[in-house]
Amino acid sequence: QVQLVESGGGLVQAGGSLRLSCVSSEAGIVFRINGMGWYRQAPGIARELVARIRTGGQIDYAESVKGRFSMSKDNAKNTMYLQMDNLKPGDTGLYYCNWDPPAPDAWGQGTQVTVSS
Repeated sequence: QVQLVESGGGLVQAGGSLRLSCVSSEAGIVFRINGMGWYRQAPGIARELVARIRTGGQIDYAESVKGRFSMSKDNAKNTMYLQMDNLKPGDTGLYYCNWDPPAPDAWGQGTQVTVSS
């Protein structure tokens, strides 16, 4: 079973930056060719897709984070990143990585991002 481990969250003031990382226990082709995404869940709100890399390499962002978040993937390291700049209080939530579409058994513990005003 593939494990995905998120890290890099924290408490920042509005306007600050964080860089999230996601490491996959799966080596090789699965990580390289599958689409992957970053998701977040805020209290009382359904989990939403924040950014994704499609199998062809195209990256899509939710409207709310366009121009502020940047997603990248290092296949050699089986690691995915989410650079978050100009953070806003509305970005607060638990951030997860998973495949796109998500695999139900691959949800990790997530990493908490809290943005204070």
